[in-house]
Amino acid sequence: MDTMRDRFAPVVSRLLDEDPRVAVVLAEIGKDAFHDAITRHPERVINVGIREQLLVGAAAGMALTGLRPVVHTFASFLVERPFEQVKLDFGHQGTGAVLVSAAASFDWPAGGFTHMAPGDVALMDTLDGWTVHVPGHPDEAETLLRHAVAAGDDRVYVRLSVQSNRRALPVDGERFMTVREGRAGVVIAVGPLLDAVLEATQGMDVTVLYATTVRPFDAAGLRRAAGAAGTDVVLVEPYLAGTSTAAANDALADLPHRVLGLGVGRRELRRYGTVEEHTAAHGLDARSLRERIAGFLGVRAGV
Repeated sequence: MDTMRDRFAPVVSRLLDEDPRVAVVLAEIGKDAFHDAITRHPERVINVGIREQLLVGAAAGMALTGLRPVVHTFASFLVERPFEQVKLDFGHQGTGAVLVSAAASFDWPAGGFTHMAPGDVALMDTLDGWTVHVPGHPDEAETLLRHAVAAGDDRVYVRLSVQSNRRALPVDGERFMTVREGRAGVVIAVGPLLDAVLEATQGMDVTVLYATTVRPFDAAGLRRAAGAAGTDVVLVEPYLAGTSTAAANDALADLPHRVLGLGVGRRELRRYGTVEEHTAAHGLDARSLRERIAGFLGVRAGV
């Protein structure tokens, strides 16, 4: 199966052919995948070199001319390094774009901490008006990319990962999806962690919601689920633990409730290892999740 990033360039290349507003802005990373698109649309596929602040500034300038820029590099270089430009050039100027990241929290462990961005969604959450998509499968990534590019002049962040669920679900770019129903609590699985959550909660009497669009947070969807399953909520996110706990608390503010945020820890793992080793070290493998979810909800797993 191809990865989300494998799907990214062909999808956006087709959008370049279909829509004269679409432009692509790169900073070296990923340029080879757009070789043919650059030949066809040299004025709308721009590589600025290894200059991430310029990457964002140039994209915002293109947006001011009426183009719909798609901006791509690793998450640490797209969100963290040029954050001031993201804040001002898009937010303050009122422009829109589609930021598409790769490498996620620890997709390339050999690259070290410079190429990891577990705090990217939390950082984007400090800004107003951004939609954030976290697909869990390449097919979902294609759907959400198309949603993002078609979203007028909105500001959208699409977080791609090499981690993937085994099968795609029909995501709509707006609401959480109910994939399992129970009565002893709600577990929200974000993006590529759905399979691990389903395995972890096998036999538990819990509702599992699947989230691929995390901002805006689907407060109404959580409230509906909590109405039947109760107001104990576990969030399982593939980035910084606790990123969405405030949003879940706000959704249930008028109800007695408890929220547990599981995700990537703050401690830097300096012996980089593999993706699987990082997943286990942060307690995001199915076995660790089963223990932590069951303990918080006070449920016994069935056979």
